[in-house]
Amino acid sequence: MILLLDSSTPLCRLTVVDGEQRHDYEWQADRQLAKGLLGWLNDRLGEQGKTWQDITGIGVMQGPGSFTGLRIGLTVMNTLADSLRIPIVGTQGENWRDDAISELLSGHNQQIVLPYYDRDANITTPRK
Repeated sequence: MILLLDSSTPLCRLTVVDGEQRHDYEWQADRQLAKGLLGWLNDRLGEQGKTWQDITGIGVMQGPGSFTGLRIGLTVMNTLADSLRIPIVGTQGENWRDDAISELLSGHNQQIVLPYYDRDANITTPRK
């Protein structure tokens, strides 16, 4: 089973691919992403009668998008991939899901996926 996660916007999207079956989920995470992502993922796995150990690969949308959303989503998925010892790949663009599945099925593993923001960081200077 492959998990595909897009946390680049306040609307978090998950696709669970199990053989020929594909299940799509959406969650309006807004500012609850850090607090609720693992629980939401666990609930979606439970709906499919699956556990964390059933995951064989992870694909993530690596950007561009929300700095915080990408940072949280990628950190959680990188940690899952590492702890479960499964491959993880990050892709971009309109067909990111299909690209991620193709890369995973080809045996690719980036081990750590970094976010892609498409612009330089906007670092503000302290007021004091």
